[in-house]
This record gives sequence, structure tokens and C-alpha cells, in this order.
Amino acid sequence: MISTRKVEKPEQEIQKANILIEALPYMQSYRDKTILIKFGGSAMDDPELVKSLMRDIVVMEAMGLNPVVVHGGGKAISKAMQEAGLEARFVNGLRVTTPEAVSIVERTLTGTINPGLVEMVRDCGGKAVGISGTNVFVGEKLVEKDADGNALDIGMVGRVIGTQLSRVEEALSLQLTPVISPLARELGTNQALNVNADLAAAALARELKPVKLVYISDVPGLMMNPKDPSTIIKSIDRKEAFQLIEEGVIAGGMIPKVKSAVDALNAGVRKVHFIDGRLPHTLLLEIFTPEGIGTEIVREQR
Repeated sequence: MISTRKVEKPEQEIQKANILIEALPYMQSYRDKTILIKFGGSAMDDPELVKSLMRDIVVMEAMGLNPVVVHGGGKAISKAMQEAGLEARFVNGLRVTTPEAVSIVERTLTGTINPGLVEMVRDCGGKAVGISGTNVFVGEKLVEKDADGNALDIGMVGRVIGTQLSRVEEALSLQLTPVISPLARELGTNQALNVNADLAAAALARELKPVKLVYISDVPGLMMNPKDPSTIIKSIDRKEAFQLIEEGVIAGGMIPKVKSAVDALNAGVRKVHFIDGRLPHTLLLEIFTPEGIGTEIVREQR
């Protein structure tokens, strides 16, 4: 029996080939290089978008890149706490985490979200392994202060003071994508601490020194006017980033993100990117096209 197939117009086929040719220099440049991806925010709310991102990570694997993922899970944690009868409270953008709540945080991140992402990677034909952040990050309790400088008790919330890379490096040596939850093991007590995922990713980047650190969240990037996506900033360097903070252009929750990005650049990361995870394939577009799709922060502008 003779089989047939629908043939697209020649120009459409040529366009597909041109896309691959355009991406070729980036494939060659990043082959065997590590790219650290932090994934969180409302970009995690749409299962189809999450699957799309995991598929993009498998594409990166197939191209010879070494992706590493640090994930968040704030809304899932809030839902789990509510179901347990606990109120979600925040101080200066940080979740107040009681000893009772930290067990829910750990169970949700490491027991539900993390294996779910690993399974998605495997369903797309990739290879991944879940790693609890308690096996990667060493932390100490974070002390927050109110407007008058008084200490605030926010419970089992930590900041990263060290990293243990053996599990991550072993996974990469086996060509597995490490998928890491944002938890730390408190120095001295070995208790689990809840860590801001952005800051956890930056701490890992400082030690792992990937060629790129990519923050995927629910904003298009850094914007001159946060209410106007058309004012997105394509590229800035470290000095310009701090100028925008001083001018109030970068404000609120973006300040710690940007400061952590600059810390990573200072430690040897080549570029940091902020992209919108609510659009499909933004990760591939940012890495493999000359225009990109979000904001990049570099050490110095050329």
C-alpha cells in the first residue's frame, strides 16, 4: 500500500531549517556547558506550561547542554497549609515558617512538586533526578527586622551559607538533570529550613558557576515601567542594575532577585536572564536566538 503525507509549502520547510541554522552557533557554544534554571511563580500554576518547560529542558539535554533546575512552589505550599488548618503569613515577602509548617513545606516541595517535575522530564524522554535541597544547601536561620530595626521571628526560614555539590555533580556526570527543591539543612541542628528559591538558585550558581542563570517567573523581565510590558529592558550590566534600584525602577520583590543575580555574576556566572514562564518555549527562545525574549544582566556591556 502506497502511503502519502501532506507536504507543507517549500517556504515553510525552509523557514524551519533556517531556525535550526540560526540556533547552531548557540548549540555549539553551550554544548557540555551547565545552565542553571530557577522556575517558580504563577508560571507553575498551568500544568501545560510546566510540561512545555520540562520538554524544553529535554531539548536542551538532547543538544548536549547540562540543565540544572531549582524550583519553587509557593502556592502549593499555601494550599497544603490551608488544608492543615494553618494560616499563610508573610513578613517582608518571606513566609513565616513555624516548626509545624516547615514539615508541610518539606513534604510539599520534596514529596510532591519535585517528583512531579522529574516525572514530566522522563515522560518527555529526558533523564532527571530529584534532589532535596537539604542535601545541597547548608543554611542558618534568617533574622528579619521591622521598620524600627527590631528583630522579627519568622521561624524556620533560612539563608544559604554553603553548598554541597557532590549530589549535583554526580547527577551531571551521569547526564541526569538535577531537579532541586529550595530547602536547606541548618548548620549544627540539621533541621530543615525554608529558603527563598531565587536566593537558593543564586547561591548554587555562585559555586557551580554555570554559563547562564535563568530566572523563569510570571513577569516578562525587567521593565522601565512595571505596568507596561513594552518598556522591557533587553540588556543591562551590573552597574546599571544598581542604578535602576537607586532610581526606584527596580523595586519590591525584584530587588533581592536582581541583587542575587549580581552576586552570581560577581562569582563567575557569565549572564543572568529574567524571562516569562507564562509563554511557551521562552527558555529556548532566550538561549538559542540572538534577540532573546526577556532581560539579560551581564557583567559589563560591550
